[in-house]
Amino acid sequence: MIQGILVGITFSIAVGFIIKKFFWKKKTAKACGKDDCGC
Repeated sequence: MIQGILVGITFSIAVGFIIKKFFWKKKTAKACGKDDCGC
């Protein structure tokens, strides 16, 4: 039971990290021409 909870937490953190990384990439592409041009 504890093992299942730990697996669920680890999976949630991994998915959250991937989604955050994906959104971070999208934001950087949009903000490139606006404020800080990092192109």
